[in-house]
Amino acid sequence: MRVTATTEAAASTAADTVVVGLVEGEGVPHDVEGGVLQALVDAGEAKAKPCHLAVAHAGGKRWILVGLGARGKLSAEGLRLAAAAAHGRARDLDAQIVCWELPHKAREHRPARAVVEGTLLAAYRFTAFKSGDDNGSSKIAELVVSDHVDQADEVARAVVVAEAVNAARDLQNTPANHMTPTALGARAQAIAAEHGALSCEVVGREEIVARGMGAFAAVAAGSDEEPALITLRYEPEGATGPVLGLVGKGVTFDSGGISIKPAGSMADMKYDMTGGAAVIEALGAIAALGLPVRVVGVVGATENLLSGSAMKPSDVVTSASGLTVQIDNTDAEGRLVLADCLHHAVAQGAERLVDVATLTGAIMSTLGRVYSGFWADDEEWAADVAGAAEDAGELIWRMPLHERYAELVKGATADVANQSPLRTGAACTAAEFLHRFTGGVPWAHLDICGTAWDSGRAYAPKGGTGVMVRTLVALAERLGAEGRGAGTEAPRSDAESPQTGSNEDAPAA
Repeated sequence: MRVTATTEAAASTAADTVVVGLVEGEGVPHDVEGGVLQALVDAGEAKAKPCHLAVAHAGGKRWILVGLGARGKLSAEGLRLAAAAAHGRARDLDAQIVCWELPHKAREHRPARAVVEGTLLAAYRFTAFKSGDDNGSSKIAELVVSDHVDQADEVARAVVVAEAVNAARDLQNTPANHMTPTALGARAQAIAAEHGALSCEVVGREEIVARGMGAFAAVAAGSDEEPALITLRYEPEGATGPVLGLVGKGVTFDSGGISIKPAGSMADMKYDMTGGAAVIEALGAIAALGLPVRVVGVVGATENLLSGSAMKPSDVVTSASGLTVQIDNTDAEGRLVLADCLHHAVAQGAERLVDVATLTGAIMSTLGRVYSGFWADDEEWAADVAGAAEDAGELIWRMPLHERYAELVKGATADVANQSPLRTGAACTAAEFLHRFTGGVPWAHLDICGTAWDSGRAYAPKGGTGVMVRTLVALAERLGAEGRGAGTEAPRSDAESPQTGSNEDAPAA
């Protein structure tokens, strides 16, 4: 879909369909001759109720009126949902060029970004393995964003980020027999080839072992597929400030290993590489936007299968940090991969860390499919990550780190164990396990097991969601602004702010 911005009135554009948002009690901002749109409101057919849709024809155009709710409750997320609803109706009506007239007095919600994101995310379809052209359904060719103020920069930024989210969804949704660790590495290399300031190194099993990554290698031991340690470096000229380290779990299929998962939930385990997909595509977006921040991205990609060579419960392995790890459950594999990848990111110069992983089914029991779990060991860094999530409109909820959780991951036969013996507080003990491998660098952990797929949101109802791509890009923007002495932007996004304060442990992931 082509996306452009204009200061021309929506009615004067070449669009065949114009979308107008209705705010409760405020009427139609720019009606057409004869008051056709307001008449629709007066008749009760068009309503300000969030995402309520009505259609009219006037002035040679089709008009879609979409409810935005009360002014006091207007938010970027509400605009994304309204844009998704309007896109669905426009698509059903075979619209070719859609123009969104941005709502007035809504600058704090960055409406151009929200409308573009909501539209492009809602337009996403995964059809790589289907015959024909999306079952013959129509596609909108162009989106025009109309406002009194030129929104070209906001629109361009939103297009880059939304396309990165959709690219991550492609990686997620691709079946595991096609999205192998090698394929994930190839995608990272392809993105790096598009940007001069971005480089990529991919090494396989032999080099992973040679680098002393015994925890990562143990997970990969059960599969014939070659694992991949993917290292992306973004080093633009003139960038200052701390080096941002982004670490993603890239388990392209997780059977649970010897501690095998129930068959009923196993098909979803192609999504266990979502954190890796987010890191790879976020790096691509960061490079495309030319953000003035240095970034190291690390993804540990492997399958977790059971075979004669697979790791076994009670095995002890040695991580790259030198800590020994007692494997009590082979389905707690993500933290083993991340342990070595976090250490590698620090060794590569990362001065701030964020890891993203579908780590524990326990977090879905706690937060459902609404919030991602969030842990941090540094208050300033926690505020940066929370602010970036709010800027991006992705909900995260701060969870506790505590020495009593850390006690639970001490091993009986090794330095640490990969599962708490109590099977309680599982998401928190998993975070404490990772904490042992961060090398004292300010660190945040995002457990996305509940938000990685099937979100139920209008712009991502089924399949992969591309979660955390938007947040990682917003975080890089914040660090880039800090490096240039500009300070961070005030949160502009959702009314619901992030609360600051594995699928491995349950069959769900």
